Amino acid sequence: MNARISRVGICFLDRPDARSQVALSQQAEALGYESVWICETRTARDAISVMGAVAHQTERIKIGAGVVNTWTRPASLMALTFATLDELAPARMLMGLGAYWDPLAWKQGVIRSRPIAQMREYVEVCRRLLALETVTFEGDLVQVRDLRLELGEGASDAPRDVPIYIGATGPQMLALSGEIADGVLLNGFTSLAYQAQAFDRMAAGAARAGKSLDDLDLPQVIVVSADDRNPERALEIALRMTTMYLGQQPHIARASGVSQDLLDEVSEEMGGWPPRDGGIEAAMPLVPVEVVSSLCVWGDLATCREGLAAYATRPNVYPVPLPVTDNYSEMIEAFAPGS
Repeated sequence: MNARISRVGICFLDRPDARSQVALSQQAEALGYESVWICETRTARDAISVMGAVAHQTERIKIGAGVVNTWTRPASLMALTFATLDELAPARMLMGLGAYWDPLAWKQGVIRSRPIAQMREYVEVCRRLLALETVTFEGDLVQVRDLRLELGEGASDAPRDVPIYIGATGPQMLALSGEIADGVLLNGFTSLAYQAQAFDRMAAGAARAGKSLDDLDLPQVIVVSADDRNPERALEIALRMTTMYLGQQPHIARASGVSQDLLDEVSEEMGGWPPRDGGIEAAMPLVPVEVVSSLCVWGDLATCREGLAAYATRPNVYPVPLPVTDNYSEMIEAFAPGS
């Protein structure tokens, strides 16, 4: 990897299995990785459970939620959860928060309202509770009353050192993140052109709080499909994953400049979301290779290393590869800092 990249993370979406994620996190730690981010996507796997297991089996690597939503766990429970995780791995936990996704929220009986305002209130309450304040907060969307984290027998009574990151995509959430968060977990399946626009929006938000963009930590998730023996297979997997995301979360692709016409064509061929049987495969021929290459990194390991390095456009940005091929251990070794 390019020598200018000294920090690297790793991210697990819905694969591999939970025990393998723990073992791979240990490998990443041994190779000097900065962080491991555990996603909570769809209803595939709970992030917190895996994070606890990783915390127990590692000693140095930072462990982030990449991300958990702010609607199915109240702020009080989120703060308590991360205070408990911090007890397992002091000063290594990163609270990654996201605003959720309406189709899945609706299935769970959650009706989102004013997500920007809700995130602002939620972060304030979490931060104050982790500082071990007694909090009364009567927000429009978040409320707690005379609440303090009691913590368990033997736990330290010192404030918890848990930085708060926001997984932001839209311009308003990016600006809010620059203003109130310690860092921003930049979305995968986004382009370099999108990243530059995101910096501008975060910088504007940071300025409202008397900060600059340099004050934020900016891990960049990058979807990676790597195959040293068969790069065409890597492209096929990247194409399938890209097509799925165009249909499932078109707002992310739209933010990176993917045309609405293409998104509409993919959705129609796919049969909406969830897709009809064979819908993803039917829609794949509609997606140009150029779109795939703008939203993720694919090819042999050397090509993918170069692609990851391209996203490290500022000193406070570091790549967080998210593997979608199953050669996880090989990729972790190949993308290690200094390799």
